[in-house]
Amino acid sequence: MDPANLASHVAANRASRKWSRKEKLGRSLWALTGPLFSASPRLLWGWRRFLLRRFGASVGNDVHVYPSVRIAIPWNLVIGDSAAIGDRAVLYALGKISIGEAATISQGAHLCAGSHDHRDPRMPLTKPPISIGAGAWICADAFIGPGVTIGERAVVGARAVVVRDVGPNLVVVGNPARSVGTR
Repeated sequence: MDPANLASHVAANRASRKWSRKEKLGRSLWALTGPLFSASPRLLWGWRRFLLRRFGASVGNDVHVYPSVRIAIPWNLVIGDSAAIGDRAVLYALGKISIGEAATISQGAHLCAGSHDHRDPRMPLTKPPISIGAGAWICADAFIGPGVTIGERAVVGARAVVVRDVGPNLVVVGNPARSVGTR
């Protein structure tokens, strides 16, 4: 593709983004609130739950979200009771991210509910949801791609890259993630 044609595709992609004023305002306010979230002392779980709820997240009881977690668009989050989201985890919630009861998202894990359609020259934004089942464990530095469902009590090993659904009670590791047993 010649550079002029590519530039017109990029311009068309940017022009086609459909962020409402409400979404733009919400994202701006969330960015301004960031220091209140990230600078809060580690044990102020309730404070961070409060902030997330104020921005439209559905957050259960006894949820532990660490202060260094990075969250895009909190109103697309659903977090079940007793779930934990560890240090430096990234919840890129352009699409809905649902985290089940007592699930653990370990430090540095990345849940990416947004991408671009690479088959279309305009590269339009896509927002496929991610679902993490109750009791599942996403280990350190794992990547969960757009549109993936992780079954109940499944384990995604450290640094695994998951781009396809994982069934209940399965243990997956590697890049791409493959099953190595059951829990």
